[in-house]
Amino acid sequence: MQVCLASTSPARLMLMRQVGIEPRLEAPDVDEEAVIAKLERAESRVLPPAEHVLVLAQHKARDVAHRLAAEGFEGIVIGGDSMFELGGEIFGKPLTPENATARWRSMRGKTGVLHSGHSVIAVENGVLNERNAVAEARVSFAHDITDEEIATYVATGEPLQVAGAFTVDSLGGAFIDRVDGDPSTVVGMSLSTVRRLIVSLGFSWTSLWNRTD
Repeated sequence: MQVCLASTSPARLMLMRQVGIEPRLEAPDVDEEAVIAKLERAESRVLPPAEHVLVLAQHKARDVAHRLAAEGFEGIVIGGDSMFELGGEIFGKPLTPENATARWRSMRGKTGVLHSGHSVIAVENGVLNERNAVAEARVSFAHDITDEEIATYVATGEPLQVAGAFTVDSLGGAFIDRVDGDPSTVVGMSLSTVRRLIVSLGFSWTSLWNRTD
């Protein structure tokens, strides 16, 4: 079974490899801000986080799936998107050390929700069959993180390019007290959710295993 990951996220690729899948990688050509802005204008509302990440996951998977279908690809395309919500505020990637530092200071001792949208598309004989779902995980941060620890962590560059400015599977993991939900949701996508979507499309999860190491 061919598998394509419609993402350039190193974390999502690592997750796939850890569960026995070596996917083809394709970067989706999606203007995320434009997609959300257009939908919000059309419906005169602000999308809640769960819907926001689901819409983007769908657009990413569909963009790649349509391109691959045109070249004769047969298999599964997986798209995803994530954002972190804390105190009613939405956080994407901080991008700058200043933003990352401010976020970590505000997150100390608090609990937020990581929203992760998933879109899985089966491509068979040029026909696309799609399943979608959102997974959420509550993340609680240690209350005693020092400013020095925050500065040192931010200086590594790790939190700059991840939703919410933290990781649970690398350097940031020691600053997290608790994760309620599928831990892989916080890493990049919920593996249990992806499995359920695969099965709902009529495929066996183990049929995706293609790594031999």
